[in-house]
Amino acid sequence: MKKLKLFNDPIYGFITVKNPLVFQVIEHPYFQRLRRISQMGLSYLVYPGAHHTRFHHVIGCTFLMQKAIETLRLKEVDISPEEEEALLLAILMHDLGHGPFSHALEGCFVQSMGHEELSLKFMESLNEQFDKRLEMAMAMFKGEYPRQFMNQLISSQLDMDRLDYLKRDSFYSGVAEGNLNAERLISMLCVRNDQLAIEEKGIYSVEKFIMARRFMYWQVYLHKTGLAAENILVKIVKRSRELIRAGKEVPMTPVLGVFMKNELTSESFEEKYLEAYAKLDDTDLIHGMKAWCNHEDFILSYLSRSIVNRRLPKVVMSDKPFKRDEIDHIRKKIGTRFGIDKTELDYLVYSGEVSNLAYKTEPTGIRIALKKGETIDIKDASAYAGIDGLNQKTTRYFLCYPKKGT
Repeated sequence: MKKLKLFNDPIYGFITVKNPLVFQVIEHPYFQRLRRISQMGLSYLVYPGAHHTRFHHVIGCTFLMQKAIETLRLKEVDISPEEEEALLLAILMHDLGHGPFSHALEGCFVQSMGHEELSLKFMESLNEQFDKRLEMAMAMFKGEYPRQFMNQLISSQLDMDRLDYLKRDSFYSGVAEGNLNAERLISMLCVRNDQLAIEEKGIYSVEKFIMARRFMYWQVYLHKTGLAAENILVKIVKRSRELIRAGKEVPMTPVLGVFMKNELTSESFEEKYLEAYAKLDDTDLIHGMKAWCNHEDFILSYLSRSIVNRRLPKVVMSDKPFKRDEIDHIRKKIGTRFGIDKTELDYLVYSGEVSNLAYKTEPTGIRIALKKGETIDIKDASAYAGIDGLNQKTTRYFLCYPKKGT
C-alpha cells in the first residue's frame, strides 16, 4: 500500500486504514460481498432509511477497535503491533458468514450453522490464502487468545460490534433512542486483572448503553411489522424448496439454486459450497421474489407479492400466548377465504414469540472499575433502580394472518 486508504463514513467521518493486510482483506471478494448484505434484514419496510449494509457495519467496528487500542495504550496497557493487527482483523471479519438479509434467514441455507460458524469457515480459507497470517485473529474470534480482554473486545456485553450496530442502526432507522456516544464509552475503557472494564465515572454512559439496547430491540429489531416480513421471507424459502422437491419449476439464480436444491448441514458443507456461499447475497432473493410474484403456485406468488409490494399481514402482539381456539378460528376464516387446505394455512396464519434481554451478567457482564481498585458488575455499581429489570428476559407473542383485501 503506497498511500493511506480512506473510507468516508456518515457516522464517524473519515476512517483511515493503515495496515496493508487489513486493507487486503477488505479488498477480497469474500469481504466485498458484505456490500450486498442488508445490515437490518427487511427493517427498511418499516424504517425506509435502513438500507445500510454489513460492509458499513464492519468498517465502523474496525474504526472503533482502533480507537479502543489507542485508548488502552494511553492507559499503559501493552498491546503489541501483532496483537493490534489481529484485533483489527478479527472484528473486521466477524460478520463474513452472514447470508442474505442477515439474521432474517439465519440457518435457512446451511442447517445447524449460524453466521459465526460460517464466518470462521471464511477466516480459515482466508488464512490459507494469506499464508497463515490470520491465526491470532482467529484465536481472538473464537475467544481462545490467552489475553481475555482482547477476546472481550471482539465479543462481550460491551464489544465493538454492539457499540457500532446500536449507533449505526439508530442513525439509519431514525430511532433516536438508540443513539449513544460510542467514543465516550471507549475513552473510559480500561483493563483490570486481564478483564475489560469501564472506569467508575462511566457508569451513567453504561446505563445509557443498556437502555439504548433495550429500546432498539423492541422498537426496531423486534418491530412487529419487521417480524412479519422476516417470517414471510423464511416461508418463501421453505415453499420454494417444497416445490423443487415436488419437481416444479422455480426460476432462480444458479447460486441460489445450489442452496435451495441441496439440504446442507455442517457435516456436508464442503469447500465448494463455501465458494458458492461467498457469491450468495440479497440480490439473489430479490431476483427470485420478483420472478415468483407470477408463479403458478398460489402460496409462493402470494408470499412473494407480500414482500415485493409490501402487502404485509396483520400482526397482533400479546404478553401472553395466544389460545389455540383463537388461532383455529382465524385459520378457519382464512382457509375459507382463500380456498386452501390445512397444510397450506401454515404459510398464511402463524404465531411465534420473541424475547429481549438487554443485559446479562453471565458468563461475563460489564465490569465497573472502582477507584479503589476492585471491579464490580454494573448492576451492583448502578444506583438506577431498574437495572435488575434489564437483566430479566421479556417475552412477547405474535400472531400473523392476512389483512382483508390482500
